[in-house]
Amino acid sequence: MPAISIIIPVYNVEKYLRRCLDSVLNQTFTDWQAICVNDGSPDNSADILAEYAARDSRFVVVTKENGGLSDARNAGMPYASGDYIMYLDSDDFIHPQTMEIAYYLAQRDDSDIVSFTYDRIYRPQLMVRHVLKMDTDNVVPIRMNRRYELNKIPTLITDDVYSYATERTHNAPGKKKKWLIKHCQVWKNMYRRELIADIPFIKGILFEDFPWWSEVMLRNPRVTIAPLPLYFYIPNFGGIVLGAKQLRIMNSLCTGIKTAYLKYQNSATEYQMKKWSENFKWYFIKWAFRKIKYIDSDADLSQAREMFRELERIGALDCPPNAWSKKLRMKICDFIKTCKLDA
Repeated sequence: MPAISIIIPVYNVEKYLRRCLDSVLNQTFTDWQAICVNDGSPDNSADILAEYAARDSRFVVVTKENGGLSDARNAGMPYASGDYIMYLDSDDFIHPQTMEIAYYLAQRDDSDIVSFTYDRIYRPQLMVRHVLKMDTDNVVPIRMNRRYELNKIPTLITDDVYSYATERTHNAPGKKKKWLIKHCQVWKNMYRRELIADIPFIKGILFEDFPWWSEVMLRNPRVTIAPLPLYFYIPNFGGIVLGAKQLRIMNSLCTGIKTAYLKYQNSATEYQMKKWSENFKWYFIKWAFRKIKYIDSDADLSQAREMFRELERIGALDCPPNAWSKKLRMKICDFIKTCKLDA
């Protein structure tokens, strides 16, 4: 059995796939398996996966009909036999020491999750180059070449993930900001397999990370936070999220909010509900509601109203925790009544 299984959903990424797989192949930690789920790619991705599987038996290829990112991740889990699970999107790549560091810290601290971060310089750099019509394919992150000494890595260990996991990163107090688990991308953590094996991603939605991560937090994991840029996130300008229509984005966000809220309503302690609502739920509600101003057809506005009416019906809009969320709730309730957005 490998120590780490890394699940890589693959769809139409032949341009990026070799760099992704090479970053796994070049890990300083060697006890891994890579579950590469070919989600019905129409391009040359299948041939590239076959090539790497022939070169190294640690690459396991799973082939399925196209079902989307969530479905591909779910399909990979039964093949993942490692003690720990990681996720890697196939247009991204990881630092050579990512697995070595994550496994070392998990073993040292007996943690259920090791949380790191992504390179926050590299992604904006690529986006600027894209706007300027400059090459983005051959840019090597400076931090890719940095080497870390395991016994000198700054860490924080917590048994209260709700004190550090948040979408609200701009106004964190003092030194605590360094240790925040910012946002809920699944790929910037390593997880103990038993913690997540039975939590599926919601099929067919964007931003599937949010409801999934919300449920993971409910299990009160022990977390080691290591704020190192070990993941390199590529803005795929031809990808599904950046090209999605606003109504689909809103529907995905509202579906995630509803699913997570019902789970919390049934299972969360008062403390868990309070922290999740303050640090996640209302930020996603705000994000979803902002999409309305980009909708210009009456039919789409009616669909949007029904989405928020459903959130109101189940109680997800109850008890806003602060002034801005109370004001937001009033605006949403007005929109539900009139199907119009105030100027």
